[in-house]
Amino acid sequence: MLNETKPFFVHPTAIVDDDVEIGEGTKIWHFSHIQSGARIGKFCTLGQNVNVANNVPIGNYVKIQNNVSIYEGVILEDYVFCGPSMVFTNIDVPRSKYPQRGAEFYVKTLVKEGASLGANSTIVCGHAIGRFAFIGAGAVVTKDVPDFALVVGNPARLVGWMSEAGARLAFDKNGIALCERSKKRYKLENGRVSEIS
Repeated sequence: MLNETKPFFVHPTAIVDDDVEIGEGTKIWHFSHIQSGARIGKFCTLGQNVNVANNVPIGNYVKIQNNVSIYEGVILEDYVFCGPSMVFTNIDVPRSKYPQRGAEFYVKTLVKEGASLGANSTIVCGHAIGRFAFIGAGAVVTKDVPDFALVVGNPARLVGWMSEAGARLAFDKNGIALCERSKKRYKLENGRVSEIS
């Protein structure tokens, strides 16, 4: 149930610091922590034991499964899916003896609209995950991932293409594919996929 005085739900075991924005319809579940300066959009779901660090922006309709930490420097656009126990990083060369604390040290990671990050995947900081890309479970992303790409393995490698609706795309000899789920059409050209009308 949503709180009677607020348009979002926060479980009693969750901690929400001061100076946090939470959008309408968002639900934050057990033992999660939302740190100061975080901005969470509308109709998001944050599962158990999710940590959202200082100043992290999260779009609308984002789903973050259990045991995920979104570190400062990470940006999640609308409709991003973060699978259980997937991992973000925000420092290139971490050393406990030489701490690098503060936003000036954090390397940006952008996860674009509709991307899905599979369970136990790892996104090494400094990369962009394209729109509607699909990162397979356990994959380790060490470079940018194009829009609609399906990547798997360690290091993650391109093995195919996915539609906005999450269907594997099969391109004909002209580089055209139809998504049976959404009936949208796609074109593969010069190693990149785009939606066509």
